[in-house]
Amino acid sequence: METLSNPEIRRAIASGLGDWRKLAQPIAARYRVAGLAGAAAFVAAVAEVPVSAGQEPEIRVGRGFVDVALSTVDGRAGGRWVTPDDLELARAISGVARVQGLTAVPGEVAQLELALDTADDKLVGPFWSALLTGEAGHVVGDTVLDPSNRVPSLWFQGTDPHESPRQRWHLDLWLAPEVADARIAAAVAAGGEVVDGSQAPSFTVLADPDGNRVCVCTALDRE
Repeated sequence: METLSNPEIRRAIASGLGDWRKLAQPIAARYRVAGLAGAAAFVAAVAEVPVSAGQEPEIRVGRGFVDVALSTVDGRAGGRWVTPDDLELARAISGVARVQGLTAVPGEVAQLELALDTADDKLVGPFWSALLTGEAGHVVGDTVLDPSNRVPSLWFQGTDPHESPRQRWHLDLWLAPEVADARIAAAVAAGGEVVDGSQAPSFTVLADPDGNRVCVCTALDRE
């Protein structure tokens, strides 16, 4: 399976896929729709676009919007990757949206991941996979991926063994790059602080007033 790097995906977005943004695994788009009937019409039209095996779009309908996420599942390992076929599908879906007069709001896409510090992801991974997905075998590399996306993905961040207490959990909030700074500023204005901005715009570490940490992530400066 031919997979694309983050720089390749960003170039494609800049060259005609402006509806879409790269998140942790997929590319994602959000479209404004006029009620449930408008959403249903859009989803029905998207369903007519041909897809390859393992490439079915993830679609979520809410009040006034439809979210679409695209990635291809590696049938052997279960990983999720963006491929050239996904970019072609994104172009087709954007075309459907244009025909229906829908407006894309790429700055509103988001993906939440859970992150757990551990010195031995092979030891703890099956437990979290079984707990979150119902089966111990849904660990792909360093990440637990629920095949049906019922729960956020959980990835294991390597760390040295250490004594408790220490914060071992944090959230990774993936955003469109153009809104990350504003979201960080809003969090700081609400009482938080920037703990580490040295890796921005790839990720910025924030802390709430109690010191609990969270990372705001974008696809920029990532391979």
